[in-house]
Amino acid sequence: MSSIEPKRIGWDALLMALLTGVSAWAAMALSRGPGELSAVWIGNGILVGWLLSRPTERWPWYLGAAAATELAVRLGVGDQAVSAAVVAAANLIEALILAGVVRRFVPDVGDPKRWISLGGIATASTLLACAVSGFMAAGAMRVLHAAPFWPGFLTWFSAHVVGLVIFATTTLVAQREGRRMFTAPGRGLSFLLTMALLAAIALAVFLSSYPLLFLAYPPLLLGAIRHRFAGVAVGVVLLTLIGSVATALGHGPLWLADVDTPGRIALLQLYIAGGCLITIPVALAMAERKRLVTGLRDSERRYRMLADYSHDVVVRMRADGQRVYVSPSARDILGWEPAQMLGSRESLVHPEDLERQQRLLAEVIASGEPRTAVYRIRHKNGHYVWIEAVTRAIPAEDGNGMEAIYAGRDITRRVETERALEASRQELERLARFDALTGLANRRQFEERMNLAVLGLNRGASLSLLYLDIDHFKQINDNLGHATGDEVLRSFAQRLLGCVRSGDLAARLGGDEFVVLIEDAAVPSAAEAVARKLIERMRRPIAIGERELSVTTSIGVAYADRPVETAKLLAAADAALYCAKRERNTYCLQAVAADAAPRAAARG
Repeated sequence: MSSIEPKRIGWDALLMALLTGVSAWAAMALSRGPGELSAVWIGNGILVGWLLSRPTERWPWYLGAAAATELAVRLGVGDQAVSAAVVAAANLIEALILAGVVRRFVPDVGDPKRWISLGGIATASTLLACAVSGFMAAGAMRVLHAAPFWPGFLTWFSAHVVGLVIFATTTLVAQREGRRMFTAPGRGLSFLLTMALLAAIALAVFLSSYPLLFLAYPPLLLGAIRHRFAGVAVGVVLLTLIGSVATALGHGPLWLADVDTPGRIALLQLYIAGGCLITIPVALAMAERKRLVTGLRDSERRYRMLADYSHDVVVRMRADGQRVYVSPSARDILGWEPAQMLGSRESLVHPEDLERQQRLLAEVIASGEPRTAVYRIRHKNGHYVWIEAVTRAIPAEDGNGMEAIYAGRDITRRVETERALEASRQELERLARFDALTGLANRRQFEERMNLAVLGLNRGASLSLLYLDIDHFKQINDNLGHATGDEVLRSFAQRLLGCVRSGDLAARLGGDEFVVLIEDAAVPSAAEAVARKLIERMRRPIAIGERELSVTTSIGVAYADRPVETAKLLAAADAALYCAKRERNTYCLQAVAADAAPRAAARG
């Protein structure tokens, strides 16, 4: 702790000691008769309010200053040293019990969210603290002054409970609000007028000889309603001071009662306690209402700010699909003014997405669970904008049922990018499985299909494999150029596709090498039909520009109707092709694992 801080704490403790000392002197001066106790004890309320407004580690400074000041005042007014010490100790213990319990359970007494619980905790700890200190003080009065114990205890208890309730609250409010207690916007003049009205009526009541005590309650209640704790604190203090002074000086309605001084003190305490019972709950309720209203206003302001300045479109919608709020960002994203989108406006949703959106809205309201959906909204210019929206259920404004609120963002670019990527992926997949020149399946796809087809032989299927190449294709490339060769390959591939069934696989392995895979067909007759048909079609010249070329093909056919290894089938087809190329423009058949040599078939 720096040297400056103890100095500041010292001045703060001195101010607190001055207030508690003056209040103690005033309370004892107003006591009527030796050994009697005041109607309201103010000092402990000031001390407790001061402690709860300061860090706990600083409490010894204030407790010590308060105890020393009270002891000095009591000795100054003629109390015996032992009596003064015991009573000062009782007050110190009372303040420490109340402040300690409250600090333990409500560390921040300035938090409006804890004020309701603070009221219950403070009430219970006040009763406990005053009971403990009352037993100590009444016992001391019994021993030192032969005063009756229970009347002394009850008078002490009542005076201290009322004093703590009033002045601890007043001190806390004053410490928390400072000058704002009187100068806050909307409070200054109104607060002064309300307190002046209360003071005037209280003076009139306590200077009157008629039983009109109830007339001071309405302006006190008005102060609680309009100014909450500040109104209660200052109002009850005014009422207490005016009532105590007037009654001590022999004025007011309390003197109409045929009771002794302790009885009038008890009546004054009940009157002041009644004022507290009327106004403190009202102040708590008003403070809670203000907190809730402020929280709601802040929440609405934050929501409105987020909605108005968010790039996303925020829409509040009834269960029937009627839009009741559309954020200004709709103008930037969709081109519509927010007012133009209110109502149903179902035509704004793409026809293909409308039913799905309506179903999603019903699911959200029925289940209360948020949903995310992607759909299209028509822009004012006519095109559609892809929107990704998160829809949540919220209570309806009128409290009847549920509504929905959704925040949607423009994902048109993302959708277009995803579509472009998907198209690219499909194109890459096609290029990875198809021959770029002819459009036929490539070697990779052929090998995948071949492996599956060979596995099918284990289930009793049959399989034929055709190996094909173009006769004298190297001479075409060398003499006429690769461009002409490419045209020949494309034409050959198209004619090959025209000769196979939709379920057969025609592939180009590379160069002028082609294959056809025929599954689940009669072998070898189906393969022979394809070979004959292709040979027949290749008899027609291929037109390339103004030139016509006569192109023939040689075909090797292998077939199997029982399980066989892939390599063996491929070797058989290759052997059959080798056989066919001896004669050209023909095909040869080879049964897998057959002992006989391949035989040449008649030209188609």
